Amino acid sequence: MEQQVRWHNCATEVDLVDRVTLAIARCADKAITRTGSFHIVLAGGTTPRKIYEALRNIATDWEAWHIYFGDERCLPDGDARRNDTMAMIAWLDHVPMPKAQIHSIPAHLGAHAATAEYTRILAGIDQFDLVLLGLGEDGHTASLFPGDDSGLETSTPPVIAVHDAPKPPPNRITLSANRLSRADNVFFMIAGAGKQQAVWNWRAGADIPARHITPANGIDVFLTANAMTEETG
Repeated sequence: MEQQVRWHNCATEVDLVDRVTLAIARCADKAITRTGSFHIVLAGGTTPRKIYEALRNIATDWEAWHIYFGDERCLPDGDARRNDTMAMIAWLDHVPMPKAQIHSIPAHLGAHAATAEYTRILAGIDQFDLVLLGLGEDGHTASLFPGDDSGLETSTPPVIAVHDAPKPPPNRITLSANRLSRADNVFFMIAGAGKQQAVWNWRAGADIPARHITPANGIDVFLTANAMTEETG
């Protein structure tokens, strides 16, 4: 499936945080009204952390939220470098969301055991309401890295182990591109001048992992002015 992209240019990172926070709140309201629940996949990174901090203050039915993670590093529970640790400190510890509805990747079990367990957890979720993703300077998203197509094929299992990530630690767990694409909404959040080349490559048609996220409804990319290339500006 060819990727459909809606580009949203944000003047500053503050603007991006405000707009994405509002968009997440609207997605939650819509899903809760329609089905009584909201299933969201979280990303790691500095910009998402600021969004998570802002989400503490929205008005919503927290008991309807269900949290998942797009990827995780194979590190002990509570390690500061884990995505779930960041999300808990920035947001989840501060709202009355049932802990049983926060589905962390059990990466402390090791890549293969964690992959099997997270596959079981996701088995009952056909479609996410919202997936949040970032874009690395090399074009990676979640723990899907350039040069490794194992997570990009449509036949790839929903959760896979990564053993040779180019960024430490090398052992990780990630949702595949196909599983991340099974969502009603997908938001990419991109901030900083260091992302310009990755954005340019993406717009120029380079075969980077981000290009393999292809939900039926298309994706929304929120990016700051200093991350824009001439083509996206």
